Amino acid sequence: MAIKTKISAQDAVTMRRMIDQCKNVVVVTHYSPDGDAIGSSLAMWEYLKKKGKQATVVVPNYFPDFLKWMNGADQIVLFEKQKALSYNLLNMADLVIVLDLCEASRMGDELGRVVKGLKRARKIVVDHHMNPDKKLADLLVSHPDSSSTCELLFRIFLAMDQVSVLTKAAAEDIYAGMYTDTGGFSYNSNDPDVFNIIAELLRKGIDKDRIVRSINNNFTAERFRLMGYVLYEKLIVMPEFHASIYSITADELRRFKYLKGDMEGVVNMPLQIRGHRLSISLREDMEHPIIWVSIRSYDDVSARDMAEQFFGGGGHFNAAGGKLEDCTMDEAIERAKTAIEAFKGQLCD
Repeated sequence: MAIKTKISAQDAVTMRRMIDQCKNVVVVTHYSPDGDAIGSSLAMWEYLKKKGKQATVVVPNYFPDFLKWMNGADQIVLFEKQKALSYNLLNMADLVIVLDLCEASRMGDELGRVVKGLKRARKIVVDHHMNPDKKLADLLVSHPDSSSTCELLFRIFLAMDQVSVLTKAAAEDIYAGMYTDTGGFSYNSNDPDVFNIIAELLRKGIDKDRIVRSINNNFTAERFRLMGYVLYEKLIVMPEFHASIYSITADELRRFKYLKGDMEGVVNMPLQIRGHRLSISLREDMEHPIIWVSIRSYDDVSARDMAEQFFGGGGHFNAAGGKLEDCTMDEAIERAKTAIEAFKGQLCD
């Protein structure tokens, strides 16, 4: 079965021309980059290198340790720690490719302003979130029905007739991004083409089992102690709403020697409780006065609507997030309880 590109012929031609005409490229993604952000960024970096371009990935801040096995991860520039280098790279760029975000603010305030204000560089945005900022890019490729930006990126390479150029490492990056952004293909992945794409990645020689082990079996012992503590001590179960909330403070994270990514996937665990349809995670940032909110849901419960209405965020229908600033953890917990009560109709129907 042929894979549908979903990409217009005009967009494919325009994107290939923009890449062919550039020399210096910076690839940028969102704050607190996840597997899809890093996977798509490194896959694009691999492709650009193969095309003979000078390419660099710049990310706003630290990304999870369990993604550092990826080829090229050690060459990623961290904006918050390497600002002078980042500014120099962005000012030299004639093309900036923005991946896995729909608006500049998702890069963080400073990096978002810099990228949006660049005059010399043309910009391409590739994303799968709702309501993209059409003014951010010279070329916007947005498909919210895609499971991940990595899936969409593969379809773009297909539309540009560039799949043959992809390296094995790029194929590994794409698979990793698709795997992590669908919870191991447990949500947002019912399109048969998702698995046709995986078949094409396997033909590139990837070992999907090794990739899954690299993602899932790459943590410290402290990660498991932290998970046990959260699930035993911090989990608030609201059976009447088929929902749960848990919170974790910065001090508690330090106690368990938290590394970036150690809480990855924990928000999905309460959904294993019989009848549960919603899980909310509240995590204090260790450097900034922010509480990060992650929401996961099942069936017709809209995590995205809850994130937009109560936590200043957004995302996908069953996987979304937001943040609370100048807010205590107790206040955040009460906000989460209020959100759950407001969504009683969806949770208890």
